[in-house]
Amino acid sequence: MAAPSKKVFEVFVSKIPWTTASKEMREYFAQFGSVRRCLLPVDKETGFHKGYCWIGFATEDGLNNALQKDPHILEGAKLNVQKNRRQFTGQKSNKDGEHD
Repeated sequence: MAAPSKKVFEVFVSKIPWTTASKEMREYFAQFGSVRRCLLPVDKETGFHKGYCWIGFATEDGLNNALQKDPHILEGAKLNVQKNRRQFTGQKSNKDGEHD
């Protein structure tokens, strides 16, 4: 049997309500498949997240399931969800926003 893939299938999510935390994002997207990563960048000046994030799924099925649903509604707001077109190269030190 082959070893599990290290590849992460990511979506880019924008228009996230400022009241939503990475925990809620992870829980919401877990309905589509196993979430391997959730990166919700925080503005250092305000302490609030920037309104967008990356969700990484363990499988391509999770990615496809998330992309097939429309609309995505969280805390009364319609999220903009699209396939991540390029690899995120942000800092890995954002402990509040990223959970592996």
